[in-house]
Amino acid sequence: MKLIKLAAGVVNTIPLDWNGNLQNILSCIEEARNQEVTLLCLPELSLSGYGCEDMFYAPYVAETALSQLQEIVPYTSDLAVSVGLPLMLNNKLYNASCFIVNRQIRGFALKKNLANNGIHYETRWFHAWSAGDRTNVKINGIDYPAGDLLFEVAGAKIGFEICEDAWIANRPGRELYARGVDIILNPSASHFSFFKSQTRERFVQDGSRSFGCVYVYSNLLGNEAGRAIYDGDAMIAQSGEMLASGTRFSYTDHYMVTATVDLEKGRLEQTQNRAVFSKTADALMVSVPFQWPEIRPARNQYVLEDWEAKGYQKEEEFARAVSLALFDYLRKSRSQGFVVSLSGGADSSACAALVYLMVELGVESIGIERFKQRLSYIEKIQQATSTKEIVHELLYCIWQGTENSSAETKFSATSLAEDLNARFYDVNINGLVETYKELIESGLDRKLSWDTDDIALQNIQARVRAPSAWLLTNIYNCLLLSTSNRSEASVGYATMDGDTAGSISPLAGIDKTFLRKWLLWLEEVGLGGTLKVKGLNAMNNLQPTAELRPADRKQTDEADLMPYEVLNAIETYGFRDKQPPKEVLKKLELDFEGIYTREELVAWTERFFRLWSRNQWKRERYAPSFHIDDRNLDPRTWLRFPILSGGFEKELAELREEANTPLGRRRIGFGN
Repeated sequence: MKLIKLAAGVVNTIPLDWNGNLQNILSCIEEARNQEVTLLCLPELSLSGYGCEDMFYAPYVAETALSQLQEIVPYTSDLAVSVGLPLMLNNKLYNASCFIVNRQIRGFALKKNLANNGIHYETRWFHAWSAGDRTNVKINGIDYPAGDLLFEVAGAKIGFEICEDAWIANRPGRELYARGVDIILNPSASHFSFFKSQTRERFVQDGSRSFGCVYVYSNLLGNEAGRAIYDGDAMIAQSGEMLASGTRFSYTDHYMVTATVDLEKGRLEQTQNRAVFSKTADALMVSVPFQWPEIRPARNQYVLEDWEAKGYQKEEEFARAVSLALFDYLRKSRSQGFVVSLSGGADSSACAALVYLMVELGVESIGIERFKQRLSYIEKIQQATSTKEIVHELLYCIWQGTENSSAETKFSATSLAEDLNARFYDVNINGLVETYKELIESGLDRKLSWDTDDIALQNIQARVRAPSAWLLTNIYNCLLLSTSNRSEASVGYATMDGDTAGSISPLAGIDKTFLRKWLLWLEEVGLGGTLKVKGLNAMNNLQPTAELRPADRKQTDEADLMPYEVLNAIETYGFRDKQPPKEVLKKLELDFEGIYTREELVAWTERFFRLWSRNQWKRERYAPSFHIDDRNLDPRTWLRFPILSGGFEKELAELREEANTPLGRRRIGFGN
């Protein structure tokens, strides 16, 4: 047997936080030494941070990363460690993983396939390295190999697939297999989205099986740069068998996933297969003198986390991802807490509940003392002895009623705040609304009425709420949470500088249909089946409404817009799938046959596309949102659309033509 104990290291980084990133890496290396690990893989660009964006262009960034790298080298006695960093070669920037063995840099593996879809813009900053090429990089007068390298370390052949390299069909592992690879390291910065961990697990497991090797996958952790969330997914597989995986959404700075592997197992499988020998094997090989320590066999155990095995993965992932993102946003911005304009409706209630979950999950993850230590700059929580006491110091809710607000929504807000133990402020803003109305009526020399000024009278109520919320935010040096969701963002059903006001928008990546289901689940089932928010009961029994019109007008969100399930379907087909309106209609007919008439679906489709194109300027101005799936409308994360456009006039004309064909006159709703 040829036994090696290896590890996938996970670190929580911040772009350009040189000292913090270095310390987390060194701590992970020290932990590897304590656990008698010999080979450690750290994530992609872990030295600089992945999200440096256009600061990657600054020459000092790559220079500083290289300088920091040399700080790490002395700590690698009797260890082999890969560290990610940006590397400048011939005035071109590359995404590199430096391989350090026993206090010596042995070379740089360069990323060959750059992510350039969705939220990724790697080709803006980096150059892709060509497969089969090798060069040298000079550091302090010494030449080191760089490129498409395979390291032979005391008989063990170690190669790299760097993040996107593993997501393509013709992945580099194929060539590494032909070169007799024993271990493939995959240092990644793979952002979270729903169910993405299952995809990662498949390519890790399949890669280890197809290439007859050990596959080590490491990832970043936390809210690194503001929008993307990293779940810390790390795993080790061999020959198609998962050996170990880590805890996702941890509140730690770093951790490791370890496994003890027998290299002879993979070599036996490669011997029995019929791989074509690579002619480039010798030219790209870097021989490294080393001695792997003698170790005894150890039992590896791969198990799903308890919450992942209970059947509510999307609900759990949403709660855990956004809660962790809020925690990192709070501490990395050094803010003192969160303010929520708590209306009693679904969106603001979800924001308040997520702050509560942030505390509960954080304390569950690292303990109350460590949780307080990570927020050590917030003095008011340091004497707290329970999660409820911490929530009381971090969450400030303000209810701002007008004459159009109901007793039911006020009870919903107050009962939730009480259940969470949040601070609660009851402010009546009706006088402010009337003052603004009177000022404008004086200037116009006429009275404003609901018959002639409906939208204006609704919006002034929403906008008047913003100054009080901001004032409270400034008083306590907090972050104001914007409460808009993705369904509203798609059609501009939000008041600019009103309910869109905020420092961060935790719900802007999620649709209203899922959000309402999630809130019911959180009340009745809860995280892991135990962590519930019973204070959501009143809100979960309300019909969603903005409550900006008088009560006798019976305003509801869906009456203003369309059924949320239809709205979300149009958004999906029209903008995720990039289909024109008439093709969207065909999809809707299939989805909602027997539920809505064709005339209704045509009208809603036209309304959606018109509202979408008119309201891109609002989406450009929304507070930054968390990216949690591949349908986010934040122009900086997933979907870019022109502020000024043709408004789909031609496409909507085609929709109307489709609707007026003989087939289009067929009713598919209740009239059938």
